[in-house]
Amino acid sequence: MQNTHKLTPISSFYNGLGAFVVSLASASLAFAQPDDRQSVVNGRAWYMYFGDHPLGAGPWGLHFDGQLRMEGAFERRNQLLLRPGVNFDANDSVQLSGGYAYVDTKARAGSPPGFDRPEHRLWEQLILRQRLGTVRLTHRYRLEQRFVGNVRPNDAGEGEPDGHTYVNRFRYFVKGTIPFSASSRYYAAFYNELMAGFGDNVRNNVFDQNRSYGALGMRLGPTSALEVGYLLQIVQEPSGSVIQYNHAFQVGWFSTRSIH
Repeated sequence: MQNTHKLTPISSFYNGLGAFVVSLASASLAFAQPDDRQSVVNGRAWYMYFGDHPLGAGPWGLHFDGQLRMEGAFERRNQLLLRPGVNFDANDSVQLSGGYAYVDTKARAGSPPGFDRPEHRLWEQLILRQRLGTVRLTHRYRLEQRFVGNVRPNDAGEGEPDGHTYVNRFRYFVKGTIPFSASSRYYAAFYNELMAGFGDNVRNNVFDQNRSYGALGMRLGPTSALEVGYLLQIVQEPSGSVIQYNHAFQVGWFSTRSIH
């Protein structure tokens, strides 16, 4: 017997939008970059917590994720990200969220003091969940309003704050999880996330970055899971002349425990 999957208006929307964004970023990467761009390869480790905590039995909840991103395993901090927010579950398949994020990015090793770059963000997102057999899929559409800190050298050659640059960014994320068996607490996980900048202050990186991830997961209980995996992050710097290939070991703890 042949199984068919009927497309609802919502599923048609996110399938079509996802394909559009992939096409846009591919074209930007192929045609907008200069031919003499430089490739940089880095080793990273990301240690992460993701929490989506319902407030009792109602539709509202709190979101928080914190990420410590290191150069090497523990050699030097590369980036710290803190992202609180508020969730609203319209139903079991649709979630709306919004919040704030703070990102602190360290200057390259060997830079003079003061060249770390702070960033403040506002963000809004739509999450759509679906099941295809045993595969659970999550589609996330996120808009970000980014206030990226600028730094300029002072007379002593050290960095000092110099205002900020406002940049918009759109992100499309799709993640799948596949259990090893119906009763197993272990599963495989994969995701891809594409990021594209837009607006007046985007320079030569309409294609901002892409992240591809694969991991093994273990459910620690009904509301908690642990994933250990590998991430390939491809980042186009604003100049368009430098492409970073970051190979990252990742450890992620996920929690959906209710707050009563």
